[in-house]
Amino acid sequence: MLDAGAAVAMLAGVAAEKPCTAERGFVAAIRDAGGWRLELARDGMADLRAMLQPGLSALLAVKARGNDASGAALTLWEEYRAARDALLALAPEAGIMGPRRSA
Repeated sequence: MLDAGAAVAMLAGVAAEKPCTAERGFVAAIRDAGGWRLELARDGMADLRAMLQPGLSALLAVKARGNDASGAALTLWEEYRAARDALLALAPEAGIMGPRRSA
């Protein structure tokens, strides 16, 4: 997803953000949290993929025809960032659940 987000940012003419600590640790944090957080994250990732795949394909097609896709790309970039931030909010803050314990 980060690569697709970076491609959309490039087409929008904005600098792609470097992944923050929360993004880099998201998969492990959400897996460890489990339960409803994990289910919502799975659904949210599927929604994000469903938005980005056709959106990026359309932007590339517009660009391939020599047309300006920056306005549409900026809108998709903003939608991507909002969805990404909502997903990151699902992961508990570091340390909130204490150390991982297993038997």
